[in-house]
Amino acid sequence: MYYHIVESPIGPLLLAGDEEGLKYVNFVKGKKKIEVPDSWQENKEFFRDISRQLEKYFAGKLKSFDVKLAPEGTEFQKSVWKALCEIPYGETRTYGQIAKNIGKPKASRAVGLANNRNPIAIIVPCHRVIGANGKLTGYASGLDIKAFLLRLEGVC
Repeated sequence: MYYHIVESPIGPLLLAGDEEGLKYVNFVKGKKKIEVPDSWQENKEFFRDISRQLEKYFAGKLKSFDVKLAPEGTEFQKSVWKALCEIPYGETRTYGQIAKNIGKPKASRAVGLANNRNPIAIIVPCHRVIGANGKLTGYASGLDIKAFLLRLEGVC
């Protein structure tokens, strides 16, 4: 597995992946930080394109990422993460709406858990999911970062 750490307005981000695709975009600091295993290899060049896309996103010049994703998770989690990728830039959905979209209308809590375990922050836009009451709820890296990302996208 290759990795690279990029700077961003919300702190350093760890990118990790291999020939299958991007497996992680995670925060280097905070509650959900990920430690880099000794077996991973630093490879800035491998992540050149995604680094540029993230730079453009944070500059407000990119609304849709073009990157091969390879997150690891259960089939249910992958269905939720796929549904997250379908939320347009600048829009939000509720956990209940995502549950309905994946054909599991009573699974809004399970959607929340899958959302929390999303290994590819920002690109798989779990920050675009809000509570049924329209309020920002749960973001593993903190509501301040979730609010920042939604403001960047013109949501709030």
